[in-house]
Amino acid sequence: QVQLAESGGGLVQAGGSLRLSCAASGGTFRRYTMGWFRQAPGKEREFVAAIGWSDNTYYADSVKGRFTISRDNAKNTVYLQMNSLKPEDTAVYYCAARQSPLYSNYQASYDYWGQGTQVTVSS
Repeated sequence: QVQLAESGGGLVQAGGSLRLSCAASGGTFRRYTMGWFRQAPGKEREFVAAIGWSDNTYYADSVKGRFTISRDNAKNTVYLQMNSLKPEDTAVYYCAARQSPLYSNYQASYDYWGQGTQVTVSS
């Protein structure tokens, strides 16, 4: 069983930056593909980014060039660096773990989820 805990959310002005962290415990972290998803009010949860076993990364088109996902296997932590934030990035951001080396943007394919952290971008 893997536990995930997100941190780093908050309120930021448009154009600003935030770095989200997700600390994992209870599993072999390096053997999980890690993903970030987000859910805005009134909308479905959507894929943001993922990083695989070999540090291969994948991004949604809406965040490509602005967000960077990375992982530190020694600290069992995955990060999401968010730059040039826009009001439409406002959402609850969730960390997820998938016990597979294969990338997926399909949320049902992820095995474990964190509780989420709120990101609010003001205009």
